[in-house]
Amino acid sequence: MRIELDRPRCEGHGLCEEAAPRLMHLDDDGELILDVVEVEGADLETARNAVRVCPVVALRLA
Repeated sequence: MRIELDRPRCEGHGLCEEAAPRLMHLDDDGELILDVVEVEGADLETARNAVRVCPVVALRLA
C-alpha cells in the first residue's frame, strides 16, 4: 500500500510522527516529510496507526 499526504490539510501536530517515526517526520519548519511511501508487512500496521491518529485526516492509505 501507499501512504498519501494531503499537504494543505496537514497542520503539523506530529501525532503521526510519534506513531510512525520510521516512516515520517516533521522538518524544522513543521512540514511533514514522508520517509517511506510504499509500505508492507510490519510497516503497514505502523502506517495504519499514523493514519488513524491524524486529527485533521491529512493521511490515507491507498
